[in-house]
Amino acid sequence: MIAIIDYDAGNLKSVEKALALLGQESVITRDRGEILRADKVILPGVGAFGDAMSQLKKYELDKVVHEVAEKKTPLLGICLGLQLFFEGSEESAGVEGLGLLRGSVVRFSDSHGLKIPHIGWNSLELMNDGRLFKGIPNGSYVYFVHSYYLKAADEQIVKATTAYGDLVHASVEQDNIFACQFHPEKSSSVGLAILKNFAEIEDGEEC
Repeated sequence: MIAIIDYDAGNLKSVEKALALLGQESVITRDRGEILRADKVILPGVGAFGDAMSQLKKYELDKVVHEVAEKKTPLLGICLGLQLFFEGSEESAGVEGLGLLRGSVVRFSDSHGLKIPHIGWNSLELMNDGRLFKGIPNGSYVYFVHSYYLKAADEQIVKATTAYGDLVHASVEQDNIFACQFHPEKSSSVGLAILKNFAEIEDGEEC
């Protein structure tokens, strides 16, 4: 069973639908016990960083996410979910993130003359043998919607990058924690393959 954390930050049904296409049973929930019993956990998210952290705290789900991480249950952050795993974001100065991983979330520079938010398909440069990308060709295209992007402190945890004026750390992995800035659930067959790889990771498996 895969638990999809519900903290009123949207985009849950599309994740549930993608998992169903893969034959994976999932539940959208904010129940602590249900989340902690799950074989895998996904934290999706769209919207503002500060609002999302406020919602997580409202339901005490920030504590639950930390419990999931400590249990070594495979945990996947998607889009805003990736950003929340880190310490903070320029979008919401002074708001602390979950702090599971180290790095900064910054706004795209206006100097490149590109439209912000970044919306659309971009190719991935794969590196560091990410388990989410097993069997996926380098240069595969995935779908992004974001105005802020990650600069991870430790480049060894970066498993994919993309370029949109600035270099985006598009996917990271550290022990049982995985995250994608892009939306695998909206990225056609490549995205489904990424979700399938996540669903097949064994609990407690380390890189």
